[in-house]
Amino acid sequence: MSDSTSQRTALIVEDDPDIRDLLATTLRMNGFLIIEAASGLDGLAALKEHKPDLITLDLNLPDLDGVEVCRQCRAVSDAYIVMVTARQDEIDRLIGLEIGADDFIGKPFSPRELSARVSAMFRRPRTGTVNSSPEGNEVLRHNNLTMDVEGRVVTLDGQELALTRIEFDLLETLLTGAQRVWTREALLNRVWGDGWSQDHHLVEVHIRNLRKKLGEDMSNPGFIRTVRGVGYRMMPGDSAR
Repeated sequence: MSDSTSQRTALIVEDDPDIRDLLATTLRMNGFLIIEAASGLDGLAALKEHKPDLITLDLNLPDLDGVEVCRQCRAVSDAYIVMVTARQDEIDRLIGLEIGADDFIGKPFSPRELSARVSAMFRRPRTGTVNSSPEGNEVLRHNNLTMDVEGRVVTLDGQELALTRIEFDLLETLLTGAQRVWTREALLNRVWGDGWSQDHHLVEVHIRNLRKKLGEDMSNPGFIRTVRGVGYRMMPGDSAR
C-alpha cells in the first residue's frame, strides 16, 4: 500500500467505460488518485506498477475471470478489494468462495453507498500478515487455539490457519469478548464499520467459513456457539491473554 502520508491510489478494473467513469468520479471525489484498466491482465500489470490502496474489480471481465484476478491480486497485495457484479445473486456465491475480497457491491450502485463503504474500510486500517511473532505481541488463547494479534497469525494444535482478513477480525472480536454474546449488528459495526447494520447475511456466511477452517462440527461446535435469535459467542473453555 501507499505510504500513509501520500495520496491514496485506487485501481479500477472494469471493461464498461460508463461504469469505469462512474467509479473513477466517485473515488476521485473521495480523494483517491485513479488508475484505470479495462481488462484483468491490464489490471494485474497496473497492480504491480502502482501498488494501489484500493482495487475495484468487475466480476465479468473480457479476458480473465474476476474471481481469478482477485486471487492473483490477493497473493501479492494487501489492498482493499471491492468486487463489482451486475447480478445480485452472484454476491452470495462470491462471499462463499473465500477469494480474499473485502466487499461486494452490485450494479447499478449508488455512488453514496460506494463512498460510505470505502470510508468504513479505511477507518479500520489493518496490518499485513507476517509469519513471525515478536516478543511482546498480544497473544489470545482458547483451548488449543492461539492468536498472535499483531502478527495476525492463528494456529490450531500448532498448525497455522489460512484465514481471510474478515475471518481473522471476526475471530479476534469473539476471542477478546469471549464471555459476551455478540449480536450480528454488533459484529458488523465492529468488523465492517458503520453503515452495515442490516447486512446480517454477511456475518452468517463468514462465520460459516470460519467454522469450517476451525474444523467445527455443527452438531457439536468446539469454538463458536450460535445463540439462537441473538448472535454468537465463544464456547466455554480455557481462555487467556
